[in-house]
Amino acid sequence: MEHCLPSLAGRNHPRIWDAGVAMGQEPYTVSILFAERMGHFAFNNLRIDATDVESTGQFAHVIETAVYPQDELSRLPQGIFEKYFEPNGQTGRFQVVERIRRRVAFQWHDLLSFKEIGHGYALVLCKNVLLHFAPRERIEVLKMFHRALAPGGYFATEQTQEMPSEIAPMFERVIPDGQLFRKVACAI
Repeated sequence: MEHCLPSLAGRNHPRIWDAGVAMGQEPYTVSILFAERMGHFAFNNLRIDATDVESTGQFAHVIETAVYPQDELSRLPQGIFEKYFEPNGQTGRFQVVERIRRRVAFQWHDLLSFKEIGHGYALVLCKNVLLHFAPRERIEVLKMFHRALAPGGYFATEQTQEMPSEIAPMFERVIPDGQLFRKVACAI
C-alpha cells in the first residue's frame, strides 16, 4: 500500500478497480486502508469500482449494504473495528460506516469479456481470480488491466500468480517479494 499511496494521493480523483470482489470485503478493506493514510480531501475523492461476474444479485446486495457477521470481522484490530464498523440492528452483524461505503461502487463485470470498465485507474487489484483462468485468458485479462490503468498506474495480484513472460514488458515489478507492478507504456 505504501508504494501506491503517493501516486494515488497526488491525483485529483484517484480511482481503483478491484476485480473479482465476491462478497466485498476486499474493496472495503482497501477503502479503510486509504482512509487511514490519505488526507480527508483526497480520500473523499477516492472511488473504488468493485466488480464481479456473480449474477444472482447476492454479492451486489451484500456489497451495497456492507453488513457482515461479527465473526468475519474478528481479525480486525479493535481500533479499526470500532472506527469503521457500527451495529446495524441485527444481532452479531455490523455495517461498514457510511464514509467508507460511499467510496465503493459495485457493478457486474465478466473479466473474460476482455473489456475494461473504464480508463485512468491509478490501481487495479485482482486477487484470487486469475488462477481460475487458462494461461491465454490470463494474458488477455492482464492486457485489459494494462489498458485500464493510467500511465504509471499500479497492478496488484495474488502471490501465487507470476506475470506471464509474453506481457512482462507491459509491467515493471515494484517490489521484489510481492506481486505489485507498475504500468509501462509499450505496444503489444
